[in-house]
Amino acid sequence: MADDGSLQHFLADLNPAEVFGGADAFDAPQGSPPISVARKGGEQIGHIFLNTDVVKNVGYSGKPIHLLIGIDTSGVITGVKLVKHHEPIVLIGIPEHKIISVLDSYIGLNIVDYVEGRQAKRQLDIVSGATVTIMVMDDSILNSAAKVARHLRIGGLQPETNFDAGGVTSSIDMSLDAVEDWFTLVQEESVRRLSITVGGVNRVYEEMGDPEAAERPEEGDPDDSFLELYTALISAPGIGRSLLGDAEYKNLKKRLSEDQHAILLMGNGRYSFKGSGYVRGGIFDRFELVQRGGSIRFNDVNHKRLRAVAAEGAPDFKEVGVFVIPQDREFNPTAPWRIELLVSRSTGPTSKAYTTFDLPYQIPEKYVKKDAVPPPEASQREQSVYGFGAGELPLWTRLWLQKTVLVGFLLAALVVLTFVFFFQDWLVKRQRLTNTIRIGFLCFTLFGLGWYANAQLSVVNILTVFNALVSGFNWEYFLMEPLIFILWGSVAASLLFWGRGAFCGWLCPFGALQELLNRVAKMARIPQIKVPWWLHERLWAVKYIIFLALFGVSLHSLDWAERLAEIEPFKTAIILKFDRPWPYVVFALAMLAAGLTIERFYCRYLCPLGAALAIPGKLRMFEWLKRYKECGTPCQRCSNECMVQAIHKEGNINPNECLYCLHCQTVYFDEHACPVLIQRRLKRERRTAGAGRDKQTPLTELIKQIDTAKS
Repeated sequence: MADDGSLQHFLADLNPAEVFGGADAFDAPQGSPPISVARKGGEQIGHIFLNTDVVKNVGYSGKPIHLLIGIDTSGVITGVKLVKHHEPIVLIGIPEHKIISVLDSYIGLNIVDYVEGRQAKRQLDIVSGATVTIMVMDDSILNSAAKVARHLRIGGLQPETNFDAGGVTSSIDMSLDAVEDWFTLVQEESVRRLSITVGGVNRVYEEMGDPEAAERPEEGDPDDSFLELYTALISAPGIGRSLLGDAEYKNLKKRLSEDQHAILLMGNGRYSFKGSGYVRGGIFDRFELVQRGGSIRFNDVNHKRLRAVAAEGAPDFKEVGVFVIPQDREFNPTAPWRIELLVSRSTGPTSKAYTTFDLPYQIPEKYVKKDAVPPPEASQREQSVYGFGAGELPLWTRLWLQKTVLVGFLLAALVVLTFVFFFQDWLVKRQRLTNTIRIGFLCFTLFGLGWYANAQLSVVNILTVFNALVSGFNWEYFLMEPLIFILWGSVAASLLFWGRGAFCGWLCPFGALQELLNRVAKMARIPQIKVPWWLHERLWAVKYIIFLALFGVSLHSLDWAERLAEIEPFKTAIILKFDRPWPYVVFALAMLAAGLTIERFYCRYLCPLGAALAIPGKLRMFEWLKRYKECGTPCQRCSNECMVQAIHKEGNINPNECLYCLHCQTVYFDEHACPVLIQRRLKRERRTAGAGRDKQTPLTELIKQIDTAKS
């Protein structure tokens, strides 16, 4: 019997029209990978296949995302259907119609034209809160469809080889290094040009049928230049020496390894091909190099800015940049490639429309040499049986590169937090500075990590990791979300030093939201409720019961556990920013409302993630929070002021409940707040003043005086 991950299994309940409009039947899957023939009236009209039979496709859950894909005999994608997955954000966070809309956008894409460069790479339709899942699906759909098209030789495509039919390989002739002037380079098409006018870009947006984009035309004379973009392959010695000059070309050669290449981009006009996004994110998001359906994006480490072009007669350019093709990316310098330029136009305060322009390039034949070599065995000639995407950076690597700046900010924040904890004795003696740092860090956690970067940890992550350890662990899918990966690494380390408080008290966006709202509530003089100790002790056990229930359910069904984990309002309040059906929003708002009068209500009593972190937190190796022997007997100040009531009446701190806010430590070192230190200070002052007999005020009397002063 077929397992639930096979094409045969999914086809059993499939209406052919769901992935292949017009089809009324399909054959049993055949071959390797298994592919089913779609038929209409008995006539073959295309094929249906399962993406996971063709490409590695693992989502953030650590499980495959199974997609049925239809492709007709000319290479046009006819339909994509999501048939099985374990992505929690799709299961319980994203409305189904949004995912269906994304998948439907692939219908009509001609994969043959895409592979051969006749069709521009489509703009990825990202759904807020499901970036990784959508990118995994996009990567899988395009790569699996391209591989199947090559495998079936649709539209004349052939499995990739490094040789042509005659067993001849081409390469750059490194002996041709004669310097040419600008005019010659342009004439022989060693340098190629794309010219876009203001009228031209306006006309493209008008033809797109987007009225909002058309109503916001680029201002100016239609014949004015919008962008003049030039490109060239400068790893070819003659072209490189001509455009860069001898000194700069030598510097480039030192940087390039064997068989590595570089291009030059030069631009004039009102539109920048570089943009400014790379300054923040490190990625040049306005252009990419496309060859045989594969694309290469550049980041700032691949780039070098030049002031001018060295070729005689070359115009002055506003922007000149060298872009080195990463060594691990597949690139054939003798085959055609193109620069795909993305042009955006604002259509509203937060919305934009996009279009693309292509600048094709192929190095002139005079720079190419062909070497006859014995053709290798067929199995060695093909990069794979499907032959697409060799040298492509893994998706998780691309995701890390895209979030380089965010990763940098997070690492910097973790360094700051580590210094706060390691040097807390120095810090807490400066109460105003401590309070400022805490409020600032909570704002960074909420607005930066939470609402901007969606870096909210969840108990679902823990259930997923455990499931992966049982069913087959793979680091790659845990690397798909760099910020989440780094946060979990920091949590693992902090549990050994400080317990759960480092994360729950400082790095949880929903926790930060609760605490900041409670501070506002106190400023507005909203009455605060102090839960009786006998009730508080029993309520804090609820979160452990919730976690154990979720963990038990996950052993039977991870799907159900992920659904029940909706007890966490994190997705609603942080990841999706309350853009959900009303029951979820009402629940999240109820938790926040409770936190206005009972500080950190959700953290104290309901959070399964906090419970899960408290369990290994028992392994912590150090006791950083200091106490006096008088704490609790009789002094109750810290116990009364602890925001989550983590300090027992006896004076000891419960590390399972402590959020490490450091308030008790500011009191511990404050000679005007801590009764123990006040008594010592008064005794010292009397001694200094030369008072006769040293009379010590009873500690209980001091506590009463302090409480009276506070009230």
